[in-house]
Amino acid sequence: MALKETGLEKETLLRMYRTTLMARRLDERMWLLNRSGKIPFTISGQGQEIAQVGAAYAFDLENDYSLPYYRDLAVVLAFGMTAKEVMLSAFAKAEDPNSGGRQMPAHFGHKAKRIVTQSSPVTTQFPHAAGIGLAAKMAHDPVVAYVSTGEGSSNQGDFHEGINFASVHKLPVVFVIHNNQYAISVPAKKQYAAEKLSDRALGYGIPGKRVDGNNLTEVYLAFKEARDRAANGEGPTLIETVSYRFTPHSSDDDDRSYRSKEEVDQAKANDPLLLFQNELLEEGYLTEDDIAIFEKEIAKEVNEATEYAESAPYAEPEDALRFVYEESGEEK
Repeated sequence: MALKETGLEKETLLRMYRTTLMARRLDERMWLLNRSGKIPFTISGQGQEIAQVGAAYAFDLENDYSLPYYRDLAVVLAFGMTAKEVMLSAFAKAEDPNSGGRQMPAHFGHKAKRIVTQSSPVTTQFPHAAGIGLAAKMAHDPVVAYVSTGEGSSNQGDFHEGINFASVHKLPVVFVIHNNQYAISVPAKKQYAAEKLSDRALGYGIPGKRVDGNNLTEVYLAFKEARDRAANGEGPTLIETVSYRFTPHSSDDDDRSYRSKEEVDQAKANDPLLLFQNELLEEGYLTEDDIAIFEKEIAKEVNEATEYAESAPYAEPEDALRFVYEESGEEK
């Protein structure tokens, strides 16, 4: 499927490329910071960026809501988070807009950007998305919610309860399973017996679709159809994107204990970032000079974000008690 089939202008495609590249370079930087002992933890989306970018840009990034899961770095960048904000979270600094340094990295939440806070228990965001969809329907507000999880956590009860409620009430939500083949150390073949996780949609009476998470056009068109359907009052859709997780589950995991280097290398040979880059080159949207400029700009932004976040102040110890109990002078 050629990029022109998306119907997107060159400017938008290049913005999508920049978001993809920024997500990869930020992700790589956070691994380096972790390995050098400067940040305590990181969890990665390398290999899943095209599935995330293709999905996010099908939404109204100024008005819709996103309820991402912890690998969705490219999604939150598309919805407006900055490199500096991501790094403030990684360093757990007071200015971190996600939680003020109180939450684990990659537990995204940004009220101004309509990125809804997630919790460490996985897939709890699915009922939250249904709630947002219900509120939007009751208020006749034409917004749609994007909510995602990995294939491992699609077996949790919250996953089924959220989709079931949204399906019954025809709520404007797009449910997403980003299938990266591994739930921590457990391969997909040991997680579920179904041929496709998107087939679970049949049980809720809604459309389900599986797409190649490395193909931007296929991803974008599937999500555009689902978002349009939700906005038109036709209810939710379940989409499964299939990609491959290049890195260990997190910086605390050693994936050599459950998969071979050859398997990972084979997946990296089809790096979705490079596939998208080559498509842009072949179809005349991008030049080698453009790539060099993007790389230089992003390296500068990532460096500045890192330096700022590293030197930014931590929260005061007493701030640990904030937002837990009612404070004097607080508005009711």
